[in-house]
Amino acid sequence: MPGALGTAPRLPSPLREAVDERFARRGVRLLLKRDDLIHPDLVGNKWRKLTPNLAAAAGRTLVTFGGAYSNHLRATAAAGRLLGLPTLGVVRGHELADRPLNPSLARCAADGMRLHFVDRSTYRRTSEPETLAEILRATGTEDAYVVPEGGSNALAVRGCRALGEELRGHGVDVAALACGTGGTLAGLAAGLAPDQRALGVPVLKGGFLGAETESLQTAAFGGRRGTWSLDDRFTFGGYARTTPELDAFAEDFGQRHGLPVERLYVAKMLYGLVALAEEGAFPRGTTVAAVITGAPFPAAGAAPQAASR
Repeated sequence: MPGALGTAPRLPSPLREAVDERFARRGVRLLLKRDDLIHPDLVGNKWRKLTPNLAAAAGRTLVTFGGAYSNHLRATAAAGRLLGLPTLGVVRGHELADRPLNPSLARCAADGMRLHFVDRSTYRRTSEPETLAEILRATGTEDAYVVPEGGSNALAVRGCRALGEELRGHGVDVAALACGTGGTLAGLAAGLAPDQRALGVPVLKGGFLGAETESLQTAAFGGRRGTWSLDDRFTFGGYARTTPELDAFAEDFGQRHGLPVERLYVAKMLYGLVALAEEGAFPRGTTVAAVITGAPFPAAGAAPQAASR
């Protein structure tokens, strides 16, 4: 599978120290786990979550779900292009069907993904067998391989366990990452050593991720695994929302550390870590690894990334 995707994955992903006085003055060491450098098309945690599912799809059409700016939809579409695999993206928001495609969905379409828009009420029920069957019938994909929103299922969680395993033996006490559906957190926590803990920073409001993460661990491993917790104070209004304060923070962090900071996930996690350090939430001597799960989306109109990159 890795060779078929054009570019060999960079695994383990780099782990680099980021000297930052906001952490140093609190006696905290910051490391950046650069999962954004794994693969140019399946960026960040998408490689870890998608590749087990692509193998399971075994050439069948892959159907998955996401919002209008979904990183997961883009990564799935790119994988379909590289593998010659038909893909269908079920997009939240029926009203979007009559509008020009935004740059994110335009990239999906350029990579060959067929888009099927559903109203928001139907989208909330896509996990129900009757609703899913109706969508598959309507799109002629009854024999498809179905991956849930965000790519988070038992296969994906087991794929993300390697992320935690890669952080063993490096003096890491806390591994932090932004969370959308909880799949990466579920796998990360399972792969960490017993003396390490995972910290998830949700990017969506609602307070549901604790139960979702535990459910995913149960599906993947038979029960809760590892030590993990969530801090949901840094959603900045919810998914796909930012503020001038967050944008300014991300720009500053990027300049300090030579890191292109993705706004919808990574910036919120990094902002949360700075706030937690300033609150004294990490004891002196703590080493925190911030998992960089994605990269900023290219500017509108950019061509699809070449597989040979």
